[in-house]
Amino acid sequence: MTHPLSPSVRITAVRHGETAWNVDTRIQGQLDIALNDRGQWQAQRVGMALSESGIDHIYTSDLQRAHSTAKAIAEHAGIDPKTIALHAGLRERAFGSFEGQTYAEIENKWPEESKRWRQRDPHWAPPGGETPLQTRDRVAHTLSAIAAKHSGQHIVLVAHGGVLDMLYRLATQQAVDAPRTWDLGNCTINRLLWTPESLTLVGWADANHLETETRDEFTA
Repeated sequence: MTHPLSPSVRITAVRHGETAWNVDTRIQGQLDIALNDRGQWQAQRVGMALSESGIDHIYTSDLQRAHSTAKAIAEHAGIDPKTIALHAGLRERAFGSFEGQTYAEIENKWPEESKRWRQRDPHWAPPGGETPLQTRDRVAHTLSAIAAKHSGQHIVLVAHGGVLDMLYRLATQQAVDAPRTWDLGNCTINRLLWTPESLTLVGWADANHLETETRDEFTA
């Protein structure tokens, strides 16, 4: 006996707008850092770009840099920001003792740990943090739990670079230690298709909405 395929779920995944710590190459992890001025502009631009895309529901990490981005998307789509669902499963990878440190500081303070981090050791985590495999499993579980509620709908997930990295790896069946060759830009648009059987990549790192107009307030 054959069964009809389950209706798919359209997913638009968005990394939060820029923060001052992004500029400083400082590890944010699960620390709660706000958007900077450029990040707020990016959030408005991605909101405008998605305003006519027929969004049914928005989920976001509960960290404010993601939540602020999600609110901009909701406002442009005519969705009550109060209906945005905050989900801790969409938080950035926990980096433990690395959080608050710049890449250079990590290299200087913990050279061996820094090496294992750069090599994407699947089983290694900074003290108090998550391993890549733990992060992947968390993201996969969160995605399935959310998407299963929205058969045939279009949902937006607003999260972090580490979460989007894992979504890409899950959709393309790449290992967590495979070299990353894809972009994870702030407020780019990333499209996937979910069914209970699979996750498929539709489009990635669309940044046209961030390039079409000048940003006078950021060029001074």
